[in-house]
Amino acid sequence: MLMLGVALLLVLLANSAYVVDQRAVAVVLEFDKFQRAVPDAGLHFKVPFAQTVQKFDKRLLTESEIESIPTGDQKPLLVDYYVKWRIADVATYYRATNGKDLVVSDRLTKVIKGSLRDVLGSRSIEQIVSGDHDQLDDGLQHEAQNKARDLGIEVVDVRIKNLSLPKELADAYFENMRTVRQRMAEDLRARGNEEAESVKSAADGEAQTTLAEAYRKAEALRGEGDGKAAEIYAKAYGEDPEFFAFYGSLNAYREAFKGKRDVLVIEPKGEFFKYFKDAGSGK
Repeated sequence: MLMLGVALLLVLLANSAYVVDQRAVAVVLEFDKFQRAVPDAGLHFKVPFAQTVQKFDKRLLTESEIESIPTGDQKPLLVDYYVKWRIADVATYYRATNGKDLVVSDRLTKVIKGSLRDVLGSRSIEQIVSGDHDQLDDGLQHEAQNKARDLGIEVVDVRIKNLSLPKELADAYFENMRTVRQRMAEDLRARGNEEAESVKSAADGEAQTTLAEAYRKAEALRGEGDGKAAEIYAKAYGEDPEFFAFYGSLNAYREAFKGKRDVLVIEPKGEFFKYFKDAGSGK
């Protein structure tokens, strides 16, 4: 009898004591109905046979998905993201999910998808692509945290790994961007050519004005020089007509024989060669 009593005591003890690991939390169920949460690690006890224990991992877990989310301008955007979460309230967690992993994944995916719709659905593709992704991630995390409280979990981090359009839409979108940029480049090029022509025309006009003014001044100076030369010639002629005639002949000779190879084979007669014939006479 003693042995039977000891064996029965051991069986009752084995069915009433249980250990919760530091990496886990647990709930106690009585005939599959929730009785209490066990958030702390260590040795615990329950009613043998009538109560059972279900344990859950309380470490940081990761869910990763790719969702198609419509943007504010109704373009389907493929969002590759991950979310890190852990159990914050095991009692709420069990009541919301019945402790089933598939239910948790499905509910959490719906929460994050709803947050993505709220955050991305109010922005155009240009705003999403050119915007601050850290700010976008922070907005998603804030939205997800608010909606995940009913699941008894804490959303620690939400990050978008990649944003992309479906291939056919991406090709059309980037072709449109290329067309717009090409049109802008052509417009800028046309404006540049117009400004260049304007500057060139202004420069040509200024150059013509400068040349005309320089020509006018040169003609004025030439006229002034010719006048002074004529005055000097007249004065020289009045004082020494013979010297004036000699000087004039020298200029005529200079004009007639400009090159070293200029040769005239003629008889030195006439008034033009007067001073050639008289060169040795001392006059």
